[in-house]
Amino acid sequence: MTSSARRVRRLIVAATALFAVLGVSACGGDDDCGSAKGIDLVGEGKLSVCTHLPYKPFEFRDDSGDVVGFDVDMLDLLAKDLDVDIEVVDTAWAQIMSGAVFASQKCDVGMGAMSITPERDKALLISDPYFDATQALLVPSDKAYGDLSDLEGKKLGVQTDTTGQEYAEAHADEFGYEMIVFDDSLSELNAVKTGKVDAAINDNGPLYDFSKQNSDTEITAEFDTGEQYGFPAKPDDENAKKLIDRLNELLAKAKKDGTYDKIYKKWFGTAPGANSDG
Repeated sequence: MTSSARRVRRLIVAATALFAVLGVSACGGDDDCGSAKGIDLVGEGKLSVCTHLPYKPFEFRDDSGDVVGFDVDMLDLLAKDLDVDIEVVDTAWAQIMSGAVFASQKCDVGMGAMSITPERDKALLISDPYFDATQALLVPSDKAYGDLSDLEGKKLGVQTDTTGQEYAEAHADEFGYEMIVFDDSLSELNAVKTGKVDAAINDNGPLYDFSKQNSDTEITAEFDTGEQYGFPAKPDDENAKKLIDRLNELLAKAKKDGTYDKIYKKWFGTAPGANSDG
């Protein structure tokens, strides 16, 4: 299969349906389903990637139903290098963070704008950092909530199992807001528009993207959490280490030869570091 002829598949596979048909493991038993350039993959001819949709602009469905985004393009570097397709498995974020999806051979690698934390670093094998981020506050444009300190007695939306939720929890007693937890970022951010919550905290990239498309919302604060994103895989596993080592090499090469900047500008409209929109 040549690079020019290669067609990247971005299939969305429901987690429950997948296990109902295939059983506990995507491969079954201890057998490997396929390999590419010395790296065993859970599915033949494909790089299986677990995520929790949507998290625009990192991973989301476009109008045709394909999964696209910044993270997808980053992992596409690995898929092209291995000469395989990408198959996206949409599953609960907690299952990725716990490593359950890797232990059950459901996927080879995860994506989801995942901030690297000491706790996650212990539970997962994580790639080198590929993106700098911080937390931000989304509010209705007709409200004067400039910071968390303005939300006393108000409702603050957070997304479950995220660093935004952790940050909000750490300051809840100090500022006196009530946290409303959402399973995904889109539900959280739309709750700001509908008035279900007074504000929402999450990573700055998705919030800037949302506010650009929804003029009745705006970003009024960023919180310098110094976060960096990484791609997770199975811990304490020699094959997973081979995969992540190769991914790290490709990420470094992309940053050196300008590929990374090109992909970044495609999704964020500017070069890395040009402004706070990423």
